[in-house]
Amino acid sequence: MYKIAFEQEAQKEFLKLEKSVQTFIATKILDLQKGHFAGDKSLQGKHKGKFRKRAGDYRIVYLKEGEMLVITVIRVAHRKEVY
Repeated sequence: MYKIAFEQEAQKEFLKLEKSVQTFIATKILDLQKGHFAGDKSLQGKHKGKFRKRAGDYRIVYLKEGEMLVITVIRVAHRKEVY
């Protein structure tokens, strides 16, 4: 079981979304908390070391912080805007 932390900007982005989208993304974040990383891709370039999880047309960009078992959500945005 991982601990989930939101960066302040990611939390603001998440709270601006419609309630139905928030609910869907929240289920994906709960999957991360349970350690379900299947299908997640590691990012490259300036985002190297971070991962992304698909949530429909949205992407959750996160960072796994090693032995502390903390996942920091960095961005939650539409796939057109996330990178």
